[in-house]
Amino acid sequence: MTKETAIKLFNEKQIRTHWDDEQEKWYFSIVDVVGVLTESPNPRKYWSVLKTRLKEEGSELATNCSQLKMLSADSKMYKTDVADTEQLFRLIQSIPSPKAEPFKMWLAQVGRERIDEIEDPELATTTEISKEKKPKTFVDNKKIARQGGTIAGNTRREIEEKTGKKVVTSQNARQLDKNKNKELGGN
Repeated sequence: MTKETAIKLFNEKQIRTHWDDEQEKWYFSIVDVVGVLTESPNPRKYWSVLKTRLKEEGSELATNCSQLKMLSADSKMYKTDVADTEQLFRLIQSIPSPKAEPFKMWLAQVGRERIDEIEDPELATTTEISKEKKPKTFVDNKKIARQGGTIAGNTRREIEEKTGKKVVTSQNARQLDKNKNKELGGN
């Protein structure tokens, strides 16, 4: 499973996702989201009924949903209705659920993690190694952080070599500092 086709967890429930590099957005399996929000024994049926109701109400949400091949429980790839983050927020509003607000927060966190990965590849790489190795001590964590830094550094150098341009410049470093100050409440 790659970063592009990953399974995310919300309250220990699996949500199949797909990252589209070209459009720079996440797509989420609607059936998985419906299952989490409704705890329905048959989320496919719930989605089918909801999709029909939305179409009858004139909502374009169900019409505009895409389909992507995603891995199913039987380890085969099937076309699955998916929604991007914006569509998913609209869908959540159509499902009465006490889990709606926590799910919205989870969606925001998934998006934030992707932005952090783009801004700081070392952090993304280190997180992936940590998930795989499951370090137990500070020393183990320190080793993984070094490995992530090494990989990110090598990647940066390779990009610079291929493009002939510096990835980190004084200009974009200043902008990054500005963004960090804003996040920390500075000016």
